[in-house]
Amino acid sequence: MAHEISRRDMMRRMAGTAGLVAGVRLLAGPSSGASVAASAPAAAASEAPSAPVAIQRCESFEPRLFRSRLDAVLDLLGGIGALVRGKTVTIKINLTGMSWDPCCGLPAQETYITHPSTLAALCAAVSDAGARRIIVIENYYRDEPPEKILADAGWDIAALRSAGGQKVTFEDVRNRGSWPSYSRFKVPWGGFIYPAFDLNQRFEKTDVLISLSKLKQHACAGVTMTIKNMFGCTPCALYGNEAPNENALLHRTSMFHSGRKHPPAGVPDELEHGLPNSATVRVPRIVADVYGARPVDLTIVDGVRTLAGAEGAWNRGIRMVEPHILLAGRNGVCTDAIGTAVMGFDPQVPDAKPPFPGHNYLNLLAAVGMGTNDPARIEVRGLPVKEVVFPFAPPAAGTRPSPDEV
Repeated sequence: MAHEISRRDMMRRMAGTAGLVAGVRLLAGPSSGASVAASAPAAAASEAPSAPVAIQRCESFEPRLFRSRLDAVLDLLGGIGALVRGKTVTIKINLTGMSWDPCCGLPAQETYITHPSTLAALCAAVSDAGARRIIVIENYYRDEPPEKILADAGWDIAALRSAGGQKVTFEDVRNRGSWPSYSRFKVPWGGFIYPAFDLNQRFEKTDVLISLSKLKQHACAGVTMTIKNMFGCTPCALYGNEAPNENALLHRTSMFHSGRKHPPAGVPDELEHGLPNSATVRVPRIVADVYGARPVDLTIVDGVRTLAGAEGAWNRGIRMVEPHILLAGRNGVCTDAIGTAVMGFDPQVPDAKPPFPGHNYLNLLAAVGMGTNDPARIEVRGLPVKEVVFPFAPPAAGTRPSPDEV
């Protein structure tokens, strides 16, 4: 049984968040993925809300340097004191599955997953700004406490807690955890593939949600930053290959990528959308649906060192790149649009044009009013895009999707 979050609850919880739920355009009448796509006129995208995006250079993951650059981008946005002071703050990190194999001769955290120094800096900034609690979340694929999983990967848990003023705890959102039930989040426009998602109650029981993501390409979605990071919010217990199973430890390919599996009874099923069961069609649309159901309040995108070509060590055609940049914003669509432009791509390109192998989810989200993806309408603070643009190569032919998408 899932506790349903009403539109009023969501808007009240996110009141004051720049350019997020207040800008969602609700389409009237019954909807499906196909009907929403057809009924979202270009005019709606031109009216989608805009919020500033801040950019700074960041040459390395050295803790003091990264903290100074993080403070700089947050200051350019007006600071985060008003957002987090006295609040419970939840940070979604990006661990992209559980293989964590070395890549390009470096550990995973140096190339394609969240670096612990970036999390430590963010916890410190949030704590210094007056947060009451800091909760670090991810959808893990191991039946062990997050602290042990991360420690086994070489993370210094004591240092992370110290950086966050001893306010930091860790939670696994792959199932309902210690909560009595799930919370149901509806997609405001009715959904492209799914009308709603049942999520761990932490996504309801928090005042502020932050996405800490990487600047990368993605084999199915095209790019992965703020919005794709939230794909990992969906619990494997309900949407994974072993679902329904509260101890599920497998990814979501059978349900989300291929449509071969459906959610368990009582969980919102797919719409009658009439779309092909192709990962490059389904994944971008589900990414848009998940982000629409539970958008974030603040986004930090790490482009210090990352991958071009795809998202992880398992992909062919990847290479390590070092753009040496850091982005931040309050609207995930705006932030990811500028991030896409920094990567040398046009965030408004039609479907099946680089960097998007299939559908362009930034266009979809702009069309339903979640935020503009038009760089000309987005105020960039700090360094202009033209000074930091770092061209990423289009995905190589034959790049294969991740076996354990998050």
